[in-house]
Amino acid sequence: MTASAARQIEVLRDQIRHHDRLYYVEASPEISDREYDLLIDRLKQLEATHPELITVDSPTQRVGDEPVPQLQAVTHRVPMLSIDNTYSIEDLAAWGRRVEKLLAAEGQATAGEGRSQEPIQWVLELKIDGVAVSLTYENGLLALAATRGNGLIGDDITHNVRTIHGVPLRLDLDDPPASVEVRGEIYMTNSDLVTLNEDQAAKGLPPFANTRNVAAGSIRLLDPRECATRPLRFFCHGVGDVGGLGVASQTELFAWGVRAGLPVAPRTGTFDSLDALVDHASTLIEELHDLDFEVDGFVVKVDRFGQQQRLGTTAKSPRWAIAWKFEKFEATTRLAGIRVQVGRGGTVTPVADLEPVELAGTTVSRASLHNADEVARKDIRVGDVLVVEKAGKVIPHVVRVEKHLRRHHHEPWQPPTDCPECGTLLVKDPDGVYIRCPNVDCPARRRERLKFFASRGAMDIEGLGDKLVEQLVAQELVTDYADLYSLTVERLTGLERMGAKSAGNLVEQITLSKDRGLAKVLNALGIHHVGPRVATILAQRFPTIEKLQAAAVDELAAVHEIGDVIAASVHEWLASPYGRRVIAGLAAADVRLDLPKAEQAVDGPLTGKTLVVTGTLAHFSRQEAEEAIRKAGGRASGSVSKKTDYVVAGAEAGSKLEKAQKLGVRVIDEDEFQRLVTS
Repeated sequence: MTASAARQIEVLRDQIRHHDRLYYVEASPEISDREYDLLIDRLKQLEATHPELITVDSPTQRVGDEPVPQLQAVTHRVPMLSIDNTYSIEDLAAWGRRVEKLLAAEGQATAGEGRSQEPIQWVLELKIDGVAVSLTYENGLLALAATRGNGLIGDDITHNVRTIHGVPLRLDLDDPPASVEVRGEIYMTNSDLVTLNEDQAAKGLPPFANTRNVAAGSIRLLDPRECATRPLRFFCHGVGDVGGLGVASQTELFAWGVRAGLPVAPRTGTFDSLDALVDHASTLIEELHDLDFEVDGFVVKVDRFGQQQRLGTTAKSPRWAIAWKFEKFEATTRLAGIRVQVGRGGTVTPVADLEPVELAGTTVSRASLHNADEVARKDIRVGDVLVVEKAGKVIPHVVRVEKHLRRHHHEPWQPPTDCPECGTLLVKDPDGVYIRCPNVDCPARRRERLKFFASRGAMDIEGLGDKLVEQLVAQELVTDYADLYSLTVERLTGLERMGAKSAGNLVEQITLSKDRGLAKVLNALGIHHVGPRVATILAQRFPTIEKLQAAAVDELAAVHEIGDVIAASVHEWLASPYGRRVIAGLAAADVRLDLPKAEQAVDGPLTGKTLVVTGTLAHFSRQEAEEAIRKAGGRASGSVSKKTDYVVAGAEAGSKLEKAQKLGVRVIDEDEFQRLVTS
């Protein structure tokens, strides 16, 4: 019977660990909370009947029996240094230049003069607003958890960390290292804080102010049973010592962490330049409302551990990392109402009308609610007290509802079924969260399309601002893009704040925009999934609008970085009656619909080829190598895929070389690369 029970217990433990991994690491649970609880209950029953079979890494051993008398001091084997902060892109760029200079100086000292600038890859991570901890695993089992403390000495919080479900009690590795110290952040989600504060209110206790305070206080509790009532979570973002792990970079460490069953910080990316990292971060900051936990900035790191070690540390901070933070401001106010607005692509966005409140030095009376699913997820109802946040330059958004202050019954908000502007029946994106107005001639969509078309990042028509576009549409002087090119000084001078001189300047700017070229036009048209980079890639592959219109979906999808989704979107738009009408109108208005010769891809020995450069080259910096590829007619990419033709491997080539070998991509050295680009 004991042997049978042992088998059942081991099967249950494996199932529970499997579902823990799906929930906390992969964010794709297969079973409901109730089904998960039934597995735990069954395991507890079996272990109660056979206590001799209980092990320290069993999922039932997350809650300790007795409180500890006091927290014990722990000396970190490797100091847990704090990271320097910056609040500006200029300071971030200056830090990047210092890193490059330090590595170049060290490289020249060891390799002699004449060494080219060393390529650096940069990692962007979310700076999660939680509490830093270190977790030590001995032979794969959680042995010790400690706070950062003063960086050298922290507090032993193992008894509390064992209650956190996202922390594996045993690493999911067949051959775990003898010892490894994982570092990361303990945090709480906003939705869990809402539930916790409701429980506090029901018990007549004061609410918790924010998620960070709860996390910081909870992990220092003496009674682990009390800590277990706080729904804490964990993200891994580093290690104390990489020795024995067989990883050479931060990127490889994250991959190891996922294999080990550790929840790894999401939205992490690796970039070949700080400029590319900043561009990505500027987009990412506008998506932070999708996250259910607090983020107060980004952490930027040098990717390769060898370079990190050479850069070293100051007395307080590592030289290879910096926290790029943004000012965050919070305020509490009441939701007076919810209205919707229609965007250029037809997306219907709910907007919160707030009782005016001071936030970041300005009076705020609106906040984006982003989409109907978010309103439902956060359970936002008219009359609720909301916590509103503004971070960086992003418009204010709702962090959470203070449900413990909900004194009356408020009805859940129902999204509209018809467009508020044109009355068309709204449709929901397949497998998406947005509802859209499908009517391309909707007045709201028309206004927003024209605003974007004229913007600096699109056709850059100076003087054609939002207010003027609204007048032009309201008076039916402009219904679509081509109509802009028929505007005259006489027709414009009758508009508000539009004299003869202003009208003349605007007509001149509109005329100048005719020569922007195909890539600019494609971006300005607002085709779903087409931004500046995709527009440029398409225009270089199909340098006239006729060639692009004639391309089949498969032909579009075969273009590197395009793929099936973008190809289908572009083909559908170009083939639609609306798309054909727009292109015909622009052509009739003499708008340039081809790629200027200076922007066209150069024919050469690498025409049609995609290359990835990795490691350190003796005669090229990364930028010089990529410029040589472009001049030879090829395309330089930052990632390896099956469509990569060559990987140029220099010294200390890492994960990209390994991926190329796994995919069977041809790997060449620097000498062969030089022959290719000069042949």
